[in-house]
Amino acid sequence: MPLTARLTPRQIIWSKALLWAICLAPLLRLVVLGLNGGLGANPIEFITRSTGTWTLVGLLATLAVTPLRNLSGLNWLIRFRRLLGLFAFFYACLHFTTYLWLDQFFDPSSIARDIIKRPFITVGFAAFILLIPLAATSRQHMMKKLGRNWQRLHRLVYVIAGLGIVHYWWLVKKDISQPLLYACVLAVLLVMRLPRLQHSLLARARDAAPRSCKPGCRE
Repeated sequence: MPLTARLTPRQIIWSKALLWAICLAPLLRLVVLGLNGGLGANPIEFITRSTGTWTLVGLLATLAVTPLRNLSGLNWLIRFRRLLGLFAFFYACLHFTTYLWLDQFFDPSSIARDIIKRPFITVGFAAFILLIPLAATSRQHMMKKLGRNWQRLHRLVYVIAGLGIVHYWWLVKKDISQPLLYACVLAVLLVMRLPRLQHSLLARARDAAPRSCKPGCRE
């Protein structure tokens, strides 16, 4: 199948099933490691780091969909953006629940003190709170209901991704190679959102798209 071809309904179903499998693989890995004692000396930290990492990966993958569509001309890529975004929220929920349950034991006073006194917790908490309305308004009917405000609201995902990277950066302190990598990816995605560059990418995608063949011609 050519890369610029449209996906059939069956291909879309299979593609989404594959994406579900890929997105659930990190959770399955955690379960398998947990059952086999493979979470290391500090299982809580392992789970927290893993779910946080996959939250960031999910956010960046979601943000990459539109630039990739503009660059490649594959308009069907947009069909997978919502699913990627919801999986990012799913792992964010797991990350936050791990903190509340296994780290703080649902102690409200301890959680409040932690959020106030530890800056990386403050930033991470803010990112999670901002992510909730985006997940809640991800469905098609909310897009229609909010109109242009929907797009304005969902631009917060760049702020959320930035806060997530800062949260990770301040957590690791010394070995910043991984958060630095995520910061570079986010910077590239932000640059690709610049109006002039976005217009150039769209023009390139249109030029690369196959032209319709007139009757009697051969492709």
